[in-house]
Order: sequence, then structure tokens, then C-alpha cells
Amino acid sequence: MVLICPRIHFYEINDQTWFPQYLREKVQSCLTLCWTFRAPLLQKVSPAELVASTLYRTLSDDVTKYTYVDFCAGAGGPTPFIEKDLNTQLSSRMTNGSSGSNADNKGLTPRSPRNASATGNGTVKFVLTDLHPHIPDWTEASKKSENLSFVSDSVDAANAPSSLNGGEGKKIFRLYNLAFHHFDDRLGSDILRNTIETADGFGIFELQERTISSLITIFAMGLLMFAITPFYFWRSPGHLFFTYIIPIIPFVLVFDGYISSLRTRSAEEVQALMKECGASCDGWSVKSGHEQHTFPTGYMTWVIGVKQ
Repeated sequence: MVLICPRIHFYEINDQTWFPQYLREKVQSCLTLCWTFRAPLLQKVSPAELVASTLYRTLSDDVTKYTYVDFCAGAGGPTPFIEKDLNTQLSSRMTNGSSGSNADNKGLTPRSPRNASATGNGTVKFVLTDLHPHIPDWTEASKKSENLSFVSDSVDAANAPSSLNGGEGKKIFRLYNLAFHHFDDRLGSDILRNTIETADGFGIFELQERTISSLITIFAMGLLMFAITPFYFWRSPGHLFFTYIIPIIPFVLVFDGYISSLRTRSAEEVQALMKECGASCDGWSVKSGHEQHTFPTGYMTWVIGVKQ
């Protein structure tokens, strides 16, 4: 992996207050689709499935010891799909008679329409949180799985409430899916410090990086949206209008994708930020990787930290 430049913290259109909320939601729905869509021949699995497989493989037998809390869930993003796929893999492992430890049933009690207690069948729990909660979207998502819940209050990833810091044997694993690049160094440092001080593990997953191949993939993604939009968003005349008549949605996807690439930290830069954040990293083990999500140019970068 050859980085084309130092990290540059430019601004993304979809983050701006002046950008219409209506269009922001359309762009977010496309980003969720990018996580869950699998292009035949070009993708072996969807990026969301790739995250679930990475967690399963990297955490190994410890994967069931955590509650997974998405601290930047937005409208839900890939987390409901990661939950489904990870628990499918765990159920398959139990069926084959080689399941690991079950998640502890006590501790964190998020607010949601469903009971968040463990079912005792080897599945793990996922919790959606955000600084700006998306209650209607999260309510709909949580209805589809007893293993998915949410916290309805605003949650600051740099100052997590005590209810999300574990307790009574419950371990907390923080997820940052396509999110950590949004934080400048100061905020990123604060979030890592709070994570190290209060959580038991974390995972940073990005679908882009500061490489030429990533820029090519993002441009191809914009073109792909023109091809698949009628199949996924045909019920929304507005989505069709702002894709084909006035192509604001694909433009923002590609433009913000390029900015996201320039913002994305390498694994080495994340670990350097950890060392400089002011919290002691003693007892923490950090692994990182580089997985192809789209042939031939799309790669997912990940950093997973675990308190030993």
C-alpha cells in the first residue's frame, strides 16, 4: 500500500449543516447500500460481511465475550448486517459443536423495543448509539433482531456514559464503521483516550485509504449507482430525480469519497495517535489488516485493539 499524500482533513459535503437533510438521508442510504451490496464476480462477500468475518477471525474464541457498541451508527449503517452475519457464523460454529464462550448476560441495558439480554445460545449483542440518535431508523432495525438494540439518548464517543462502560463482567467492544476518518486529530485523540480508559476493545473499519486504487474504486462506485439505483430506490421519485436529472447524489458520493480517502489514517497513524492520546496503552494488543472488498482496486483497512 503506497500512500499518495499525508493525511488531509478537508470537509465533506454531507457533513455540512447547509446541505439539505433530505439529500443527506439519500446519500446515507447509498452508503449503507455500499456496505451491504455484493457485486457479482467483483466481490466475494459484501463489505459488511467482511467486517463480521474479520471480527470472527481476529477475536477468535473471545468474540462472544463482548457487547459490540457502534458509537457512530448514524441511521444504522452496516451494523445490523454485521450483527446478522456474525451471529450466523457463531450459530454455525455451535451447530458444528465447537462454539466458544457465550457472552455474559448481565450489565449494559440499552433502551430499545426489545429485551437486550443475551439469549444464551452463543449469540452476541450489538448496540447502536450516536451523537445524533436516529430513533425511527433504529427502532425499525431493532425489530428485526433480538440481538440489536439502541440507546435513545445522545452519546458522545469522547465521553461515553457509564452505562456503556461495561460492568458486572460485561466487556465492551467499540465499533467505528466508516467513521474514524471524520475526526480530526484532537477529537480522534479524545475518542481513543476515552476508549482505552473505559472499553475492553475497539475496531476501526474503513472502506477507503489514501491510495490511487481507492480513488479508482470510489469513481467506479459513483458509476455503479447509476446502474443499480432503479433496482433499490425505485419507490423514491426524489432519489431517482437527484440521481439522473440533477445528479447530486452520485456527485456527493464520489466527492465525499475522495475527501474520505484523504482523511483516512493508516494503521500506523492510528497507533501513533493512541500513544499520544494521554491514556496508558499498557495491556493493550493491537492488530491491523488490509482486506480486498472489491476486485481489483477496493480494499478495507482495519485496526482492532483488545485489552488483555
